[in-house]
Amino acid sequence: MDSPATPAARSRLAALTLAAIGIVYGDIGTSPLYTLKTIFTPEHGLVLDHANLLGVISLIFWGLMVIVSLKYVTLILRADNQGEGGIMALMALALSSVTRRSRWYHPLLLVGLIGTALFYGDGVITPAISVLSAIEGVEVATPAFKPYIVPMTIVVLVALYAVQRSGTAGIGRWFGPIMLVWFAVLSAMGIVNIVKAPAILAALNPIHAFEFMLRNGWVAYVALGAVVLAFTGAEALYADMGHFGKKPIRIAWSLIVAPALTLNYLGQGALLLHTPDAVSNPFYQQLGAWSVYPLVVLSTIATVIASQATISGTFSMTHQAISLGVLPRMNVVHTSEHEIGQIYIPLVNWMQLGAVVLAVLNFESSDRLGAAYGIAVTATMLATTLLTFFVVRYGWKYNLFLCVFATGFFLLIDVMLFSANTLKFLQGGWFPVLMGAIILMVMLTWENGRETVYKSMQGHAIPLEDFLTSLFLSPPPRVAGTAVFFRPVGEGVPHAMLHNLMHNKVLHERIVFLTVIHGDVPTYPDAERVEVKALGDECYEVFIKYGFKDERDIPHALALCRAYGLEFEMMETSFFISRQTVVPTTGPGMAVWREALFAAMYRNARDAADYYRVPANRVIELGTKLEI
Repeated sequence: MDSPATPAARSRLAALTLAAIGIVYGDIGTSPLYTLKTIFTPEHGLVLDHANLLGVISLIFWGLMVIVSLKYVTLILRADNQGEGGIMALMALALSSVTRRSRWYHPLLLVGLIGTALFYGDGVITPAISVLSAIEGVEVATPAFKPYIVPMTIVVLVALYAVQRSGTAGIGRWFGPIMLVWFAVLSAMGIVNIVKAPAILAALNPIHAFEFMLRNGWVAYVALGAVVLAFTGAEALYADMGHFGKKPIRIAWSLIVAPALTLNYLGQGALLLHTPDAVSNPFYQQLGAWSVYPLVVLSTIATVIASQATISGTFSMTHQAISLGVLPRMNVVHTSEHEIGQIYIPLVNWMQLGAVVLAVLNFESSDRLGAAYGIAVTATMLATTLLTFFVVRYGWKYNLFLCVFATGFFLLIDVMLFSANTLKFLQGGWFPVLMGAIILMVMLTWENGRETVYKSMQGHAIPLEDFLTSLFLSPPPRVAGTAVFFRPVGEGVPHAMLHNLMHNKVLHERIVFLTVIHGDVPTYPDAERVEVKALGDECYEVFIKYGFKDERDIPHALALCRAYGLEFEMMETSFFISRQTVVPTTGPGMAVWREALFAAMYRNARDAADYYRVPANRVIELGTKLEI
């Protein structure tokens, strides 16, 4: 392994840092397109004067320092789950720190699922507001283009989602260099305007932020809901940690992204000091009319990259949610032979595109979308802080006072930002909340339904070892080959085995009861992947462990059983899987409509054999009916 001082290690670190600039910081990096314009929109009632401008820029600067630099870069990045980040990984870490029997287990699960559901809402708003705000630049150059802004935005978005099935391996290598150019342009534009009005540098004094809040009272509190737009994308720092590692993300932020954003926000503030009329769209007016069209092109490319990062993040989040058992199995397509994390989920892709187009058609401008954006972002930030407390306190065993102080400070800020954004509920905040509520309902229904199925199976379970003892007192004829019976956790004798005995009245010469265990860690090494237990009479129990980032590949896992003296020849192995039909019933449990929803999801979930990459020509499915 290269030491950090070797040229190879430095080269790898530089490459990862450049890649992080392209993927991690696309969202927050394109925030200058719409943040200041939205803050001073007439609906907020905030007067554009010298004092208010200094106050707003000061709030943005210190928000970036406190929320992004201190909270995410310094604290949250430390809460890694075997190197993986994101709210699903953090939820798994928090749950494992309190154990399933703790009274905090289910509340933490709910907090994590709420944060995850609202992440999906954020994932819809980000492409919509980013691309729309970039295309709006043409209106600055020629107002005659205004009627075409929404159609042009939809064309760009449809094209972006249409190419997802091809993956990003080919064009992904350009994301970093393009975003590096973007941040260089942000810095240059900022410097040009700061030189014209250096008085804006006074905004670096946090006193202006406090005075702004005290002086404007309620109006400042309302405006705070728009200030949060400058921090959108902070969650990506944490979510993408597993792809790049902490160090490249921290270096990219400290050396490139934070200075560029600071300079550009100061530059836009300087522009408004000497040209207040530019408030209609300060970003595109920083250099004059000649720069608008080049900026529109560059901005559109940058926002497409930012949107791509969000879309890829949604695919990864869904994959983790499926692995953790809070969403049904879906078709997951791997788009790269070399990068295991590059995936495409068709159902999620087209559903998200539909929601994004709906958002663009409904809100029609980045100003109005800004009202919808904040609630999802701040609620996810709030959930992250709550989960972090339990990781720090119960996982890392830190002193209670230190834990309360460290997370309580950020919790106070998150609550202020979230409460300020709830004021925009009727102006558009309802949109991501509605989407999040639907997704949360789906996840809770799937989670509760699986729990109900598990309890039902336990109630009718026949103890496996007792059954085998009685079976081999007078065994049926045995035929050549190996039979693998899938046996879910909590099930006794697999239903597929009982049906096979009932109908075929034979046993294979070797029988394997296979249980897949989904762990709350990102991955298991191959050395810990399988456990084998001999039951006698050529019967075996095999346990296969998968983390939420692991690819499910049963043939590969069974090959690892060779170390335990158990070898598999695929052409002589048959896999028996119970195909359960869930039937909703009245009585205790979930409401009938939720049971019907669960039954529909259960019926349409991706086939288990396909999901676990079992050869289709070696699978035998036997149906059973299960009432819930």
